Amino acid sequence: MTDTLIDRRDLAFQLYEVLDTESLLSRDRFNEHNRDTFEAVIETADKMAREKFANHNSAADKDEPRFVDGQVEMLPEVKEAFDAYAEAGFIAGRYDYELGGMQLPESVMAACNSFFTAANPGTAGYPFLTTAAANLIRVFGSDSQKASFLPNMLSGRYSGTMALTEPHAGSSLADIRTSATPTDAGHYLIKGAKIYISGGEQNLTENIVHMVLAKIKGAPAGVKGISLFIVPKFRVDEEGNPADRNGVSLAGLIHKLGYRGTTSTALSFGDDAPCHGYLVGEPHQGLKYMFQMMNEARVGVGFGAAVIGYRGYMHSLAYAKDRLQGRKATEKNPDSPQVPIIDHADVRRMLLAQKAYTEGALALCLYGARLVDDQHTHPDEQKRTEAGKLLDLLTPVIKTWPSEHGPKANDLAIQVYGGAGYTREYPVEQCWRDNRLNPIHEGTTGIQGLDLLGRKVWQDQSHGLQLLMNEMQVDLEAATTDRCQQWALSLSETLQQAVQVTQSLGKSMMGGEVDKTLANASCYLHLFGHITVAWMWLRQANAAAEALASTDSDEEHNFYQGKLQAAQYFFHWELPTVAQDLVLLRNMDDTCLNMKTEWF
Repeated sequence: MTDTLIDRRDLAFQLYEVLDTESLLSRDRFNEHNRDTFEAVIETADKMAREKFANHNSAADKDEPRFVDGQVEMLPEVKEAFDAYAEAGFIAGRYDYELGGMQLPESVMAACNSFFTAANPGTAGYPFLTTAAANLIRVFGSDSQKASFLPNMLSGRYSGTMALTEPHAGSSLADIRTSATPTDAGHYLIKGAKIYISGGEQNLTENIVHMVLAKIKGAPAGVKGISLFIVPKFRVDEEGNPADRNGVSLAGLIHKLGYRGTTSTALSFGDDAPCHGYLVGEPHQGLKYMFQMMNEARVGVGFGAAVIGYRGYMHSLAYAKDRLQGRKATEKNPDSPQVPIIDHADVRRMLLAQKAYTEGALALCLYGARLVDDQHTHPDEQKRTEAGKLLDLLTPVIKTWPSEHGPKANDLAIQVYGGAGYTREYPVEQCWRDNRLNPIHEGTTGIQGLDLLGRKVWQDQSHGLQLLMNEMQVDLEAATTDRCQQWALSLSETLQQAVQVTQSLGKSMMGGEVDKTLANASCYLHLFGHITVAWMWLRQANAAAEALASTDSDEEHNFYQGKLQAAQYFFHWELPTVAQDLVLLRNMDDTCLNMKTEWF
């Protein structure tokens, strides 16, 4: 087995040769850094992930958290890893120096976090949720809320969660019933139940800060009546230290197929004792606020899916190089030595598919991280706005494409191992189980399709879509070698067909055929996602072709040729699969829409 989590050479290629991350150093926020500091923090993340996170990944899967006498018990290594992550400054890594942060670019922090999730997604979930909850308070909280919670969350003394889902409502947040009743003391009394709350109870931190959606009595119906509240496990005193126990109780742990190291909880608010909640921002604006954390989480889910897929690819690649089995078809002598299974073309097919999926997904997620950097720090205000629009448009794709294809990569990793891959003695079956959650949580694939086709592509008169096409055009024109030009032509032709289909669907939406148009939204998401990832591969291919022309190192030559061959795989094997999506969308196929419940 290999201990490689993410190929450092690939990561450096993505960051510096494709995304030009060093150009961020000219911006005021990052000008105290240099490439050496970026590489130092990435090296720290890689080392810590292997030593503190990977060491108990399998153990935490086998010995998952337990609910004992109303408390959660878990392996001590989980707390050791969480504390090490916090002490190294990773929770606060992207935050201001004044808040104890390192003011690292989102691109670099995403690269760092890829190692932790690849090593142990269950344990990595706790600090990642904490970072996102802290950012919600940082942006929308009052000064007193920031003073009470931010320092302790960023130091790792407190953790954070997002509490949205309710048993009867699922993803339909308009139907939540958790209520908030105002008091004369300035807080609200929260009453209700939440389910599938990751990290909702644990024994890692002194306090847990729940970001809870609830409806104030008399609020407007539906999503317009949702407010956001800070609901800590322990109320805090004026210095932000834990005080009396709040009325949040653990109703039970949910036992999952994978991702077992992160507790999944059912929480009860206000049943056993008064539950104090503190309103964030304005009443009835909670869903708008929470969308910041939800979108961060969606990008994080996509990143997690990419790197868990990547980890499985690293395992199966190493296994395929070592495992001797069979002989080439042209070898007729049964006494000849067996060959490594990587010498068989079909095994290379499965490895190439994994490489195309995982390195394409990683490129997509790092591009999303770069958009975050540009949205907040680009010196040109117009560029900041455009980056935000691009990120908003691409969020459903960044969440979904890796979430669909990361598990596919893990499935292929199991296949490469053969019978061994289906056993618990080898790591790839856990990779698949852990990754299978990602197409579900933070908005299922179907919901992301509805978001993309029903809302995102039409926002601001489709300005985001036009910006995306402009960005793609730059790379289409940069394709100058014969191979890259061929792929650019294929992408350009597919893009033109997608634009025509999009225009047709827009007319149908405007004409009132909303249900029929959205019935095949998942097909549109697949089409959109494959075009976007094909673009990611063209960007990588352009960079590889340019570098290949000037390298005289055999190792570097092999690396760049591998990039070009994976790009060829994507353009020859994957991009053509959108032909079916185009036909179904063009014809507005009504097969699923018109299926009657009674016919099943």
